[in-house]
Amino acid sequence: MAAHSEPLPAKKRLDSWKEIAAFFDRDERTVKRWEKERGLPVYRVPGSVRGGVFAYADELAEWLQAPQHNWEPVEIAAGVAASADGARSRTIPVHVLTVKPPDDVPTSDLRLVLPPSATKDFLWILPLVLIVGSFLAFSFGHREPRYKNALAAPQPPSAEAQDLYLKGRYHFEKRTPDDLNQAVDFFTQAIVHDPAYAAPYVGLADSYNLLREFSLMPAQEALPRARAAAAKAVELDSNSAEAHNSLAFASFWGFFDVTTAEREFKRAIELNPGLPRAHHWYATFLIETGRIQEGLLEIERARQLDPSSTPILADKGCILAAAGKTEEARALLTQLVASQPEFVPPHRYLAEDIYFREGNYAGYLTESATVARLRHDAKAQKNIDLEKAAYASGGRRGLLEHRLTTRRESFDHGTGSAFDVADAYAALGQDNDALKYLEIARQRHDLRLTTLITNSEFQHLHQNQEFREVVAKVGLPPVQ
Repeated sequence: MAAHSEPLPAKKRLDSWKEIAAFFDRDERTVKRWEKERGLPVYRVPGSVRGGVFAYADELAEWLQAPQHNWEPVEIAAGVAASADGARSRTIPVHVLTVKPPDDVPTSDLRLVLPPSATKDFLWILPLVLIVGSFLAFSFGHREPRYKNALAAPQPPSAEAQDLYLKGRYHFEKRTPDDLNQAVDFFTQAIVHDPAYAAPYVGLADSYNLLREFSLMPAQEALPRARAAAAKAVELDSNSAEAHNSLAFASFWGFFDVTTAEREFKRAIELNPGLPRAHHWYATFLIETGRIQEGLLEIERARQLDPSSTPILADKGCILAAAGKTEEARALLTQLVASQPEFVPPHRYLAEDIYFREGNYAGYLTESATVARLRHDAKAQKNIDLEKAAYASGGRRGLLEHRLTTRRESFDHGTGSAFDVADAYAALGQDNDALKYLEIARQRHDLRLTTLITNSEFQHLHQNQEFREVVAKVGLPPVQ
């Protein structure tokens, strides 16, 4: 049996059955059988409707080295960690971790189960176990009344949990890939210390909401987790403005649920009119749904509440650009790039919303390269180098044709976005092909469709009936 012999990177993650099988140099059927019959440590993605799985290389190596994989199996309680493929329970080798519950909740109701390495350095899996069961109960009402009643009244958090939560928020506000992952770790530990404390679930939701933007975590993976965590937070504390705000964000950007997002944003602002993040994220939602003037008012309200917030100022620059206030947007974003050079959004907004739109392709390529570097995206960095070469040899047309070719190739190989292909066709004026791929994107629930109304390459199609039908099918408001 072949497995990697070189030193394993810390917490190397394998994100599909294909990658797990490749790790062992076996086919997918074999590793699926090992997971079912021999306790191979494989996990389901919370909120996934497609049976997504993942595993960690160090745990697979540990499993491989165990004598005959002779670990004592423990049955996961049905309803606590139901898998995404519909199974109510399954047996895997685990350690049992008991978390102290509220006084009137039996310990057995809060028993958590973890893989063998979890109790040492795999804490982040805990909220996934907690969240999946809680989200199922939140959605379908399958919960014992005494448990529901115990969680209905929020209890003061333990000092340890509160301290860990605050550390998580400190890292969250930095918005770098490493800091967001560190925030996930701290929020997870807070949940371990006090599973009835709503705030760490909010922090976890917020971190996943942003990880798909600031790191390489796919949106299809991050946003279902964010919504599940936010739903748990709302269940634990229905008066938490932060929880409603997080749920609104994930509902729109992960599920195109405009109605729920609008309701939850408004509820968050009603509960706490002075919460900057609520006005901030509501503003970005308003822009994506075509309500530009309302978005400008909300982002300005957020800025007034927190005038030193770099994320708010950056998104104000993006919103100003969407409103046609290009020079004001350019000045603000350029200032942010100078003062906060490691912060990703100003670079991305300058690249896509200012330079590319006005035909400054040299500026676009420079800022895009910076975004790729800051996100640790080697593939994107390589592609930017190829775009530079295409632009040098063929000008604007060469650049646009290269973008179309590379996006088509990625899509044809199953790794690209139909929305991005449609965008590339639209930039070249090939509208029939653009509309064809937009429909494919809709059928595949491509999460880039949240930008359909505001994307500049599609603006000339706003009066096209086929385009308007796609907008309606996605669930976005009609374009004006």
